[in-house]
This record gives sequence, structure tokens and C-alpha cells, in this order.
Amino acid sequence: MLLFTLGSAQSELTSQDLQAGLYAALDKLGAKKRVLDLPPDFTRYPSRAGELTRYVYEYYRGALTDILPALGTHKPMTASEIEQMFPGVPSHLFRVHDWRTGYTTLGTVPAEYIRTISGNLVSYDWPAQVSTLLAGCGHDLILSIGQVVPHEVSGMANYNKNIFVGTGGAEGINKSHFLGAAYGMERIMGRMDNPVRQALNYAGEQFAAHLPIVYVLTVVGMDDRGRLRVRGLFIGDDLECFKQACDLALQVNFTMVERPLQKVVVYLDPAEFKSTWLGNKSIYRTRMAIADGGELVVLAPGLREFGEDRQMDALIRKYGYFGTPNILEAVKKNEDLQKNLGAAAHLIHGSTEARFSVIYCPGHLSKEEIENVGFHYADLQTMLQKYPVVELQDGFNTMPDGEEIFYISNPALGLWAFRDRFHEQ
Repeated sequence: MLLFTLGSAQSELTSQDLQAGLYAALDKLGAKKRVLDLPPDFTRYPSRAGELTRYVYEYYRGALTDILPALGTHKPMTASEIEQMFPGVPSHLFRVHDWRTGYTTLGTVPAEYIRTISGNLVSYDWPAQVSTLLAGCGHDLILSIGQVVPHEVSGMANYNKNIFVGTGGAEGINKSHFLGAAYGMERIMGRMDNPVRQALNYAGEQFAAHLPIVYVLTVVGMDDRGRLRVRGLFIGDDLECFKQACDLALQVNFTMVERPLQKVVVYLDPAEFKSTWLGNKSIYRTRMAIADGGELVVLAPGLREFGEDRQMDALIRKYGYFGTPNILEAVKKNEDLQKNLGAAAHLIHGSTEARFSVIYCPGHLSKEEIENVGFHYADLQTMLQKYPVVELQDGFNTMPDGEEIFYISNPALGLWAFRDRFHEQ
């Protein structure tokens, strides 16, 4: 059931619009006694989920008993990140999701179904896992808040991904990511219907229909001056809400280039991107736009690690981003990757298959560390002088020496593709 929809590719929704739309939807739901709020973490700061959570708190006050950022495998939010993203919301309401132990399995999607939707590429049972807080604490409303944007694992981010991955368990997260990697990231990104989403929808319909989940979905894009603008707000409890948000996100967040890009320069905000686990969005979101033999330069002043926890960091350092065949072979031979299919999927996602090169310019990792995982290295300060981000505009730029580059100030906000490469998938 749709509770509220507003937006278009030209809309610029204000804070007043967001509050009024949210309150109109909540009014339709009636009084609640125990509410759980599921926003994204700090890595999705532009989603406006922090602001919407503040409105939820102001609406329900004492009835808002828990706020659980949907971390997935990300690091827990720091106190300063919570204060910055959720100003005015009491800190004692926030809970930390533990993806390794703090989950409940609601049911199992059978291997036969997974094999069918993946075209025989993957055959295993998939556990539908969610946070134990979500599954067993008797909330009469669960508000899942977040941004819909093209995504490398699920095609389009959010909706029930926020539930089964954002608050999921290790096995469910790992297997969902590997399903997408095996099927092919370039066959998934920007597409609402794909094997990962089909598995999530199966789980939602079969095992989570009893949960009182309502989705609050934003679509956020940049205007022609590089400023973030909320283009849409969609609130409801079913697939139609997500579909409408996806339709708008593809208009707002998907850039189709007319020719393959020879050189792309991406900037990673140090407050948001501290690992290649997150920073490789620079690769995921641009790979369909980059020409064969092209070059991607990643300016990453905050980069200090590869994985979001020690185990994932160690696996990335051990195996590196050396192409799908090598990684699949390593999965066959090594138990540590077999037990961490999400890491294997990440290594596949971050591999260019030798089609183009990636030059990482990290703030806190050495040349040896970068090259050992399969990337090229360049000195950050030297490259920032060559490509002064404060002077660049998103899109094509011609540098003083005549070099043409395509600049992206935040890869998490979109998807870029060459027209022929996207349609051939």
C-alpha cells in the first residue's frame, strides 16, 4: 500500500516537504506504542535519512524505542557520526547491529530457487536473516528509511535489502553478495529486477510478511551546480513504493555517456570513504563507462584500510583484486574464502578483469600495500595538484595541459555507463 509519493526529476523537496510527507503517511498508520527506526549508517549520509529519523522522533517521542542503523558489514557509527547525522535525536536510542552474532534466521530460500534465478551459476540455500532486535522485540511499526540509488549488489539500493542485508547475518550477507557477483555486476547495476532482488523478494513474501515494515525512500541527486537535491519521497509497505522510487532514481542518478571514457577521476570524501570496501564504489559505478584500456584515478585522502573489519581486511590483502577467474579458483581451494563469500564477491566487484587500469592515491596506505592487491599507486598530493578537486566540475573537464578527464565528486550518488555497453548486458 502506498502511503505517500512526491517527486520528479526536476523537484527540489525542502525539509518542510519531507516532514509534511512523512507526517501525512504516519497519520494514516494511526497511533503506535513501540516503534523501531532502521536508517542507513554514515556511509549514506546524503540520503537525508538522518533528518527523517529526527522527524520520526519528534512525531512519536516516547513510542520510538529503538534506532538501529542498518550497518550490514560496516563499522559501527561513532558518537560524532551519530551526532552529525542525527542531530537532536537522543543517543540512548541507538543500537549497534552485530552481523556476526546478532541475527535471527526467519526461513530459508531453497537452493533450487537460487539455481533457477541465477541461471545455474549458483546453487545453495539462502538464509533470510534479520537483526534479532527486528525479529523478536514486539515493535508495532518498523520504519526502514533510506535512499534508492543504483547499486552494485542488488541493482538498486534499499527496500528489503535494508532488512536482509543491512540488518542481516554473516551467511545471508555473504551468500547474497556472491550470488550477485557470480551472476555479473554489470548485468545487475541499475536494474530493479535481478537474481539478488528476486531472492530478497522471495524472503520478504515468504518469511517477513508478518513484520510491520513501512519503507521511507528518498531519491537524491545533484543539480547542475553540484548541490545535493532531494528529488523524491516514497512511503509504503510494498513493492510498488520501491518501483516508483527506482523509476525516478534511474532518471536522476544514472548518467549515460555517449562515448567510452578514456580517463575518469573520482574523489572520495575522507569522512565517508576510509576503506576500499567502500571506496571501490569508484570502480563499481564507473566501470560500464570506462573505455577498454582506459584509466581510473581514485583520489582517496581518507583511505587507511581495505576491509571494514580485521578479517575482511586480511582476506583482501591475501587475495587481492586479480580478476574473477583467479578469485573463483581461490574460492574452490581455500576454506577462508569459502566461509567468507562476501569477501570473495567484493574481490570480484573490485577487479577490472584487466580491461582498464585503476590508480589509487591513498592518504594512509603505502605504495606496496596498494600494489600488492592489484592496483596502481600514485602520490595523493601530486595528483591533487594535477587534479585540483575544488576547481573541477562533475563531468568533462579539460586540464591546462589539454588532457580531457571525466570527474566524479561522489561515486556513491550515481551510476555511469556507455550506452552500448549498458544495453549489451
